[in-house]
Amino acid sequence: MDIKAYIESGILELYVAGSLSEKENKEVYKLIQQYPEILQEVLAIESTVVSLTKATSKGYSDTILETIKNKLSFAEGTDDSKIISIAKPKYNWFTYTGWAAAIVLAFGLLWTSNQNKQLKSDIEIATTKQSQLEIEIEYAKHSLTEAKTLISVLRDENITEVPLAGQGNFASTYARVYWDKQMNRIFLDAMGLPEPPEGKVYQVWSLTLSPLTPTSLGTIDNFTTDDNKIFEITNLNDSEASGITLEPEGGSDTPTMEQLYTLGVVSTT
Repeated sequence: MDIKAYIESGILELYVAGSLSEKENKEVYKLIQQYPEILQEVLAIESTVVSLTKATSKGYSDTILETIKNKLSFAEGTDDSKIISIAKPKYNWFTYTGWAAAIVLAFGLLWTSNQNKQLKSDIEIATTKQSQLEIEIEYAKHSLTEAKTLISVLRDENITEVPLAGQGNFASTYARVYWDKQMNRIFLDAMGLPEPPEGKVYQVWSLTLSPLTPTSLGTIDNFTTDDNKIFEITNLNDSEASGITLEPEGGSDTPTMEQLYTLGVVSTT
C-alpha cells in the first residue's frame, strides 16, 4: 500500500470531519490500527482542527457572557436583578460553527497545497520538455550542417574516394573513405561495420606502403551512438592506403592484424 498517496488523498480529513460512510469509517479505522503513519496523520489533523476551532471561536465566549448579563440586567452600578426563563438550547451552534469553519479552512489549506504541488509539477514537466526540444533542435542543426558538408565533399572533384573491402574472417564488412587533401581530413562512411563488442573500439589507420608504415588516425569512440555512421577525421598524412582494425578501448600503438576488418589502397590514377 502506498501510505503517502493514501494520506495525500484527503480521506483522512473527511474521516476527522465525520463525512465518511460507516463502511469507509471502518476501513480507515482498520488502517489506523495497522499503520502508525496513518495514526499520526489523523492525530495531526485533529490537533490542527482543534487549534483552528479555538482560534475561530475565541470571541464567542465574551459575546455570550455580555448577552446574558444584559438579559439579566447586570448593568454596572446596579444591584437590580430579575428572573427570566432561559431555555436550554438543543444544539451548541457556536461550537458547531467553529468546527465547521475549521474544517472548511483545513480543506482549503489542503486544496491549496495540492494545487501548489500540481503547479510545481507542471512547471518541472514543461521545463524538461523545453530542454529536450532545445537539444533536439540543436541536434537537428548539427545534423543538417554535417549533411551539407558531406554533400559538398561528395560533389568536389578534388576529393579522393577510397573503398575499403572486408578482410579475412571479416570479408562481409566494408567501408568507404572520402579524402579531402586540401583540408587534411577524411570522411569515413562506416555503415558496413558491425557494432563493436563491449570493451572494443574501431581504430582507423593511414598507411604508407614502402616501407609499410601504419599511422593511427584515432579511434571511433562514438560508433554505437552515431546513427549515420559517418565520421570526420583529421588526416595530415600522405596516405597510400587506409585500414580499420578492432582494438581494445583506448586504441593500440600498432594495428592488430588478426582484427583487420577493412583495407583499401588509394588509387594513383
